Amino acid sequence: MPSNIVLVTGVGGELGGKLLARLGTNPEFERVIGVDTTPPQKSVLQRMGHAEFVRADIRNPLIAKVISTANVDTVVHASCTAHPAGPGRRTAIKEVNVIGTMRLLAACQRSPLVRKLVVKSTAAVYGAGPRSQAVFTEDSELIPTSTSGYAKDAVEMEGYVRGLSRRRPDITVTLCRFANTIGPEVDTVLSRYFALPVVPTVFGYDARLQLLHASDALSVLELATLHDKAGVFNVGPDGVLTLSQAIRRAGRLELPMPSGVVPSVGKLLRGARLVDFSADQVRLLNFGRVVDNTKLKQEFGYTPRWTTREAFDDYITGRGLRPVIDGNRIAGLAGRILVAAATGQAVGR
Repeated sequence: MPSNIVLVTGVGGELGGKLLARLGTNPEFERVIGVDTTPPQKSVLQRMGHAEFVRADIRNPLIAKVISTANVDTVVHASCTAHPAGPGRRTAIKEVNVIGTMRLLAACQRSPLVRKLVVKSTAAVYGAGPRSQAVFTEDSELIPTSTSGYAKDAVEMEGYVRGLSRRRPDITVTLCRFANTIGPEVDTVLSRYFALPVVPTVFGYDARLQLLHASDALSVLELATLHDKAGVFNVGPDGVLTLSQAIRRAGRLELPMPSGVVPSVGKLLRGARLVDFSADQVRLLNFGRVVDNTKLKQEFGYTPRWTTREAFDDYITGRGLRPVIDGNRIAGLAGRILVAAATGQAVGR
């Protein structure tokens, strides 16, 4: 049975906003509603067709009224934040990730018209560590890298989704675990990290990274909305890049440092509002994470158009990143980072 009236959460973000615009120009849907506490970007508002924006907070029980009043039959939950670009309010983000998901799923459970749920999750639920699998499948154990990070939020969120599936087996649930996304317009920890002129790394580590192009992530959510694709799916591209390879391709200068200095450097970068280095991100950059996309290709029916290498190169081109060639400037900045990390001072430009 095709979707008719669709509600999309998180439309103030890049992925949710673009999905709203794409669904809003699809004549197959009678109505498309986007909800968030902030409106979509201006570029989305200008091309979202017949889609509507409703300012609503999924943490508020009133989200149930929006779903029931509009006779929503398909809900796309795209507001979960796993890779915030810069320093944010951890409590507020956790509330949206966890409390917001609880409220939204409770509203879905109470509405007899809701028959499909599509959820954007993250491959970060598998964690990253020295004993991690080389390649994670959908059946791998969920082991977030910290007890209080964004990946832990995603594990809790997935638990609520499984609970809804047990209580409402009539609802088709598609849960997508996205690898780290990259692209010219993507603003995440990694997109900011690789744009730094001097990229701090840890001695002795060269993680394998899997980078999903934002257009592939958008296509997967669109297909899951258009068609019934029940199940859990890893959404990752073919191929990997090591951290050192990515740094060289971006034309950055790698700055290896002892692991004990990394927390201080991360604190300095957060203080300068450049990059938010959480414990989850540090472990990813140390140990890496790769997911198997066989189920995505064979059961979901989608093969990512961009490999990891191609997606990263498109990010470099789209951002206009040029190789750092001023040796004196680089040497000076590298020296200031090390001195600041040792003294706890801010990094100057």
